[in-house]
Amino acid sequence: MESRKPEARTLDLSPPLRSGWLERIFKLSLHGTTVKTELIAGLTTFITMAYIIFVNPNIMADAGIDHGAAFVATCIAAALGCLLMGLYANWPVGLAPGMGLNAFFTYTVVGTMGYNWETALGAVFVSGVLFMVLT
Repeated sequence: MESRKPEARTLDLSPPLRSGWLERIFKLSLHGTTVKTELIAGLTTFITMAYIIFVNPNIMADAGIDHGAAFVATCIAAALGCLLMGLYANWPVGLAPGMGLNAFFTYTVVGTMGYNWETALGAVFVSGVLFMVLT
């Protein structure tokens, strides 16, 4: 009876090779992730941030802004911010309007200081443009 030596097996720890447009754009294997992991992470982030699309319009309506318009603007701002972070910066970060600055806008600038919401939004736009130019 002839004894056979067991074959040596090696453990391949390298990330699996992926092809396709997702790998080309996001370099998933380089970052040690998979499409499934990213989909679960994206869904989790959305569920965590979804309250903003309901709370923000209520705060902005207190300043006199139409509730429906604030809802749509909040959704568009969050979608554009997330898309830019994912496609331009290649960072898995969710962006949406922040409640602190919205409350300051509504209850301090419009409510206490007495500016109308149109003028206050104009000031927000100008400050945003200046921030982009200076940074």
